[in-house]
Amino acid sequence: MPAEFVNDTVEQIVSFLREIGIEIKRGSIDGNTFLPGIDVSKGSLVIDELNLLYPGDLLHEAAHLAVTPAEFRNQLSGTVEALHGNPDVIEAAAICWSYAACVHLGLDPRVVFHEHGYHGRAEGLLLGFQLGHFPGLHELVSAGMTFSEADARSLELAPFPTMQKWLRD
Repeated sequence: MPAEFVNDTVEQIVSFLREIGIEIKRGSIDGNTFLPGIDVSKGSLVIDELNLLYPGDLLHEAAHLAVTPAEFRNQLSGTVEALHGNPDVIEAAAICWSYAACVHLGLDPRVVFHEHGYHGRAEGLLLGFQLGHFPGLHELVSAGMTFSEADARSLELAPFPTMQKWLRD
């Protein structure tokens, strides 16, 4: 079966997102979106590969869908805003989820945390990950999506960045 997307990294990310249950649609996107080449429509991602600047941005937008409770996910469209909880906590959880997805896929985290993202904070986030500081981890643990180091050790399971489930119930 031929690849649906030209860019291999985009194809790899899309395949993963579909496997975990995030709906992906190809389409032309008119107008501005929060991240070029990506739109969120009723809980799915619309990808305009010709206008997509950074393939890793797909993981960040998907992260917002993934960390949103299932009951609200299909209500997300356009600029993704938290329909539950504190927006800063949700953003931190999405950052953390994005990092875990990179590790899972064997991608360099710089694919998501590139120099043009995160308002100039990408390098600081990458350094934090290397030092074991994971913003938003508490939210992912609270949602039952992963385990902290201490909890994983007591359960004899792998800790974050290994995920127990990719989508919040």
